Amino acid sequence: MKVIISLCLFIGAVSALNNGLALTPPMGWLSWERFRCNVDCVNDPHNCISENLILEMADIMVNEGYKDAGYVYVNIDACWMANYTDENGGMVPDPKRFPNGPKYLADKIHALGMKFGMYQDLGRLTCGGYPGSEFHMQQYAQQFASWGVDLLKFDGCHSNPRDGDYGYPVMEFFLNKTGRQILYSCEWPLYQLFKQEYINYTAVAAGCNTWRAYHDIQDSWDSVKETLDFWGNNSGNFASLTGPGSFSDPDMLIVGDFGLSYDQQRVQMGMWAMLSAPMHMSVDLRNIDPKSKALLQNRNVIALNQDPLGYTARRLLVYTAPRNQGIFNVWKKVLYQQGSYALAFVNYSDQGTPNTYTTTLGQLGLTNASGYNVTEIFSGMTVGQFRPQDEFKATVNPEGIYLVKCVTM
Repeated sequence: MKVIISLCLFIGAVSALNNGLALTPPMGWLSWERFRCNVDCVNDPHNCISENLILEMADIMVNEGYKDAGYVYVNIDACWMANYTDENGGMVPDPKRFPNGPKYLADKIHALGMKFGMYQDLGRLTCGGYPGSEFHMQQYAQQFASWGVDLLKFDGCHSNPRDGDYGYPVMEFFLNKTGRQILYSCEWPLYQLFKQEYINYTAVAAGCNTWRAYHDIQDSWDSVKETLDFWGNNSGNFASLTGPGSFSDPDMLIVGDFGLSYDQQRVQMGMWAMLSAPMHMSVDLRNIDPKSKALLQNRNVIALNQDPLGYTARRLLVYTAPRNQGIFNVWKKVLYQQGSYALAFVNYSDQGTPNTYTTTLGQLGLTNASGYNVTEIFSGMTVGQFRPQDEFKATVNPEGIYLVKCVTM
């Protein structure tokens, strides 16, 4: 650790924001949530973490419209490695599951016009028990660059959370030193959150292109709600540090998996767009419901996510209507187009019927006297013209979302 501290003193002025990446939230596919650490290619060759699975997903992304919609990163998460290193301490891909090696995968993915991401860990071991990068960060950064990697997800298992303040900037330095542009996706604040330690979000945002601020997303509505509540509470004001070059990350999109109803999927898709969150699908693209596929490829929602201002929506209020008439969270996102906003009305009620929240745009901070043209974002349909004092009604399905764009007239 003394070596890490000395190196940090030397590189203190270096900023990850100089790498020119993640000017809008990155979009792609990530293996973890759907396929986890399935390494059993003997009994489950169709779903194990392997060269074949990654290339299959990449082909579908190109052939079925995901790439054209903006999903360009194809990311292997944990469990791609062998459980040993080579004679020089270098990383070794599992020889049976990745017989041609990472460079072969990267070349194939690049030939499709997409980008390739991989996984490592700050600690001595990864979360799956494979060799970690402790004492090997420079070596591993060079390996990733030589393989043609475009994104590194850097986890924090088997490390002291406080070491992240030194270790993550060191890996950022070594990645930049390779001369290859590698988007740096950090788990830095997550592990300090686990231990309820102070998180220097300013340093995190200066050192990482994306940074996981909360627990792993699980395939459930409760997990989505808990994540949204964390962003709504905005403890430490971390949302103010999100923007071009550095985005807070609420974790993967689980749209199309097993745990969410269609309306709940709309909530996650719409709110990840409102938060300017990285949008990494983690779903079996070979067997996805057409409605979920259409949600993931909705160009209006993606445009909201990719708004060049990169502003993270703020939760304005939480309102419980009397007589079980809805539990509303209301969010506002400032957009790049001057005088434009997005509003999200999320209904947490499960009472079985749509509920209506009545307000005015003025009460939500939209005060342009000439009024606003309002459109519903998922459909692109016109809602109408509203002045700040006009009554505005949002009717929202149970555990659903009403998402609108408001442009000054």
